Amino acid sequence: MELNKFILAIIALEPEKVGGCGAPIFYAVNKEEQDKIATTMARITEGVVHDLENGTYIIVKH
Repeated sequence: MELNKFILAIIALEPEKVGGCGAPIFYAVNKEEQDKIATTMARITEGVVHDLENGTYIIVKH
């Protein structure tokens, strides 16, 4: 069995909403910083940003 999709990183505004997932977690101080971190990380890792609509983004490798 081959794993084809996985979470590369999490970018969150509120630390209490994430944890213990095994992926690196980055905390942003505001929405603008969160967008910049997510965009840059996605470009570097060739991943895709997904907005969970709860103040958390995940970057997934498809």
